[in-house]
Amino acid sequence: MSLEKLLPTLIRASLDEDYRTVRSIAMRLIRRIKDTHPGIADEIAEALSQHGVGASTKRSIGMGDSPVDTETLFSLATIDEPIEIARPIFTNKVNELIDTFIQERKESKKLMSVGLNPPSSLLLYGPPGVGKTELAKYISGVFDLSLIVLDLSSTISSYLGKTGQNMKKVLDYAKSRPSILLLDEFDAVAKRRDDMSDLGELKRIVNVLLKELENWPSHTILIAATNHPSLLDDAIWRRFDRAIEIRLPEEEERIQILLNELTNIEMNKDLVNIIQLIGGMAEGLSGADICKLVERAKRKSILSEISLENALLRELPDFIKGDIVEFNKKFCKLAKENLDVSIRTLASWLGKSPSTIQYYLK
Repeated sequence: MSLEKLLPTLIRASLDEDYRTVRSIAMRLIRRIKDTHPGIADEIAEALSQHGVGASTKRSIGMGDSPVDTETLFSLATIDEPIEIARPIFTNKVNELIDTFIQERKESKKLMSVGLNPPSSLLLYGPPGVGKTELAKYISGVFDLSLIVLDLSSTISSYLGKTGQNMKKVLDYAKSRPSILLLDEFDAVAKRRDDMSDLGELKRIVNVLLKELENWPSHTILIAATNHPSLLDDAIWRRFDRAIEIRLPEEEERIQILLNELTNIEMNKDLVNIIQLIGGMAEGLSGADICKLVERAKRKSILSEISLENALLRELPDFIKGDIVEFNKKFCKLAKENLDVSIRTLASWLGKSPSTIQYYLK
């Protein structure tokens, strides 16, 4: 049986917690690849040996058990192995800032040789769905570092002093090994200390964060992300090596996101034209919105047996959240102004009669 055919069986066994089958397939994989990929074979064998003694298999790659709340025993963070993914679509300015951060990290020895520390913290801010969390995953893959994600639901406690203790556990855990710590929804734990509506406990947490950020070790990267930068304490901003604002995508980025989501779809002239039009119409949508739009259109195309072009157009008004007639008018005018399309083509795209399209164009 080929390696590819083993994968469905391995996944089913893993999801069913059928460890005997998982172990059997893993042994077959080791025998198959030990000559061509000895390093991977050794890693699989090490994971098997760790599981055999009841330990976390992640320890074999330097990822120990995550810190827990001593009373509830709930995990305070999740730990993900680094995976290489494509960089989210950003503006050129944001890409330049990211490239600078990565270069400075990669040239850390050169910087330290002249008494300069490499950057070790990033603050990402902007509206939801623009790629802040995905950027943290991307950086994790670039540096091949495990990604530790703070679990706010487990960390924040109603008991006096408990939240600060839990936060300190996660920070200490991240500092104890080369890794990336992601503090998502950062405004929940780093609010302005002059906010009179907050409890004193949260103010103490901000003090803990300020102290930790001041002396954050260079072998670990701390990334904080927030949708509400105005809520952050002023002193927090000064503790980060770099703050990057990620805004909603412009038209050029929206078109690229659409193209990326349709990579495996055969392109024709109509689909290319509609992608350009949607890129212009989708102002105010985040990258996550656009990805969801494409996913829903694909499902509608398959289940309703209509073209993907029509499916995209039928889904778009739900995201724009405007009057459908006004949407159609704007769409038709943009199409006539920017693309060489006939009234008949517009009618087929929108499922309207040619006379209705002429009315929209008046």
